[in-house]
Amino acid sequence: MSLGRAVVITCSTRAASGVYPDRAGPLIVEALQAWGFAAEPPVVVPDGPPVGEALRTAIASGAAVVVTTGGTGLSPTDATPEQTAPLLDRLVPGIAEAIRAAGTRAGVPTAILSRGLAGLAGHTLVVNLPGSPGGVRDALAILAEVVPHAVDQVAGGDHRR
Repeated sequence: MSLGRAVVITCSTRAASGVYPDRAGPLIVEALQAWGFAAEPPVVVPDGPPVGEALRTAIASGAAVVVTTGGTGLSPTDATPEQTAPLLDRLVPGIAEAIRAAGTRAGVPTAILSRGLAGLAGHTLVVNLPGSPGGVRDALAILAEVVPHAVDQVAGGDHRR
């Protein structure tokens, strides 16, 4: 039984223009499918306003969860959090904090520089992940235990015992 539909958005000007292939998005799709979500291949968009457009489309489509990868760092073009924030009705800061902590535990001190957000846009859980495949793997280890439960809670489910 599906937990609902999930959308993955890769936020990278270089991947969108074909400079290199999207390596992080497919990892997220594979994980979401393993957790019981229906997920199609990632939507790959350039940094900036196209990220916001893709997020609005995914949220409006009724997706249970939307996961972005990329655009959370400090470079001048990294704007995924700025495109995400106006769409969120409620923040879920513990998710983003746990993702950053997982990166530092994995020996990547620069993980604390990720500005990714997590929160609810209506009934859609939105989570920003870093763009590196390693950062995504670290984050997925955290999200595996949390996302299915969070989506169940958003839909009105009770706490599992």
